[in-house]
Amino acid sequence: MPVATRARWVLAAATSVALVAGGCSSSGGGGGSSGSSDSSKTFSYQSSEPQNALQPANANETGGGRILQNLFKGLVDYDPANAKIRMQVADKIDTSDSQTFDVTLKDGWKFHDGTPVHAKNFVDAWNWAATTTNNQINSSWFSDIEGYADVHPESGQPTVAKMSGLTVTDDLHFTVKLSHKVSYFEYKLGYIAFSPLPDAFYNDPAGYGQKPVGNGAYQFVSWDHNQQVVTKAFPDYQGVDKPKNGGIVFKMYSTSEAAYADLQSNNLDVMDQVPPSALATYKSDLGDRAIDAPQGAIQNIGFTLYQADWAPPEKAKVRQGLSMAIDRDTITKTVLQGSRKPASAWVAEGVEGYKAGQCGDNCTFDPAKAKQLIAEGGGVPGNRMTITYNADGGHKEWVDAVCNSIRQNTGVECTGDPKPDFKTARAAITGHQINGAFRTGWVQDYPLNANFLADVYRTGAASNDFGYSNAQFDQLATQADEAASVSDTVTGYQQAEAVLAQGMPAIPLWYYRTNSGYSTKVQNVTFDSFGNPAWTQVEVKG
Repeated sequence: MPVATRARWVLAAATSVALVAGGCSSSGGGGGSSGSSDSSKTFSYQSSEPQNALQPANANETGGGRILQNLFKGLVDYDPANAKIRMQVADKIDTSDSQTFDVTLKDGWKFHDGTPVHAKNFVDAWNWAATTTNNQINSSWFSDIEGYADVHPESGQPTVAKMSGLTVTDDLHFTVKLSHKVSYFEYKLGYIAFSPLPDAFYNDPAGYGQKPVGNGAYQFVSWDHNQQVVTKAFPDYQGVDKPKNGGIVFKMYSTSEAAYADLQSNNLDVMDQVPPSALATYKSDLGDRAIDAPQGAIQNIGFTLYQADWAPPEKAKVRQGLSMAIDRDTITKTVLQGSRKPASAWVAEGVEGYKAGQCGDNCTFDPAKAKQLIAEGGGVPGNRMTITYNADGGHKEWVDAVCNSIRQNTGVECTGDPKPDFKTARAAITGHQINGAFRTGWVQDYPLNANFLADVYRTGAASNDFGYSNAQFDQLATQADEAASVSDTVTGYQQAEAVLAQGMPAIPLWYYRTNSGYSTKVQNVTFDSFGNPAWTQVEVKG
């Protein structure tokens, strides 16, 4: 997921289920419950304005995604302690061939309006989200299901309203038939796009997106745009992770520095990421309330390959050269205070299937080779480039450092192009209003290298903001999907990842960690490998 600072994309920074060497930790052991707590009290969290209305299939960035993952609950999710898949609305999911999945729901789940969560609520929601005319940004997540092409044709209008691969048996049972085998399909079901929707949604989808009714641990209270989204604990929540607090207030900040100042003064309870300016001091500032935890996320620079200036095949050499002009080691040690590790692949370190060195020499600092490749590729258009980023995510320092590295080592003029907030930046990126290059972070949506590859670089993928299309990559990705086992899928995607070095649609920069903290008003704050706090486990001191 695109990350805002995290993507679905990342705000600051877009797992291990038996698959990923993840988990969470906090420096100094901070977060242990040491005082009384009040389960009726809310806590506040640093956020960003959602890019779109709050519809589960219309958020692939953290601003909307983190809110929706608390308002909704799907068939499965991931245990924040160890990132293993756990059943939520599903009682069990059975398959004998990795192509047909029989889903059994738990009885008793309710939406926040009191109506029951039944099989049809999943099937109707997935059909609606997949249909072209409903313009959901995550529609491609349903492309594995048989009949997807009928509701989401490459051109023209849909011929039917439902995918043939979804069949309701009764209130608590439905079947999902895929058009091909996908060994890891169950892992994908934890993504927010696969949430159920209540019957009332279809009466006014647009209005619903402003006042969503979900089935998650928290229910919607209010949305003061560009200010905050207020939620409260849902008393009839049936999940295994019942809230130990009264709700979450997602507070929007224009800069991470402002958020950090509020954290230090106890006007904000939990941060997404501390700003680069605080990386050297936040552990001493916060003591045992400082968080330093693993995160399955990566920071990249993407390119607009859909534009004529960057589309020609020879421009791949220019992108390779620009990558070799970036002194990752120095930037991560100085500007980022050692909080990041230079990337050598497009999959984040710690994720199942991570393989170091997939970027090859392209991610090795070599100014002389950088100049040579840029010249061989015909140069950067106009010998000038800009890197678009969101100004509210603490990115200015490193974008400036990257541009300085490119300028000093190649002579290419490079400047940052700040957008006021993550919503504005994402709208410009998805609307193809970017000229040249843009910051793009990705945090895992599910714990497998496929998420960093198929969902970002496959032709037509929901988060393929580059316009990248490579037949060899697509073929290898499809073969990996249809592999006999998850381990074979992992290996197959490593082969697909190696193809990216040829076209270089994005430059891997560094891998994230969660560098965060919390106020004196809360306790039991831990972060998972998705970069999220264990929301329901946060306790507000009494």
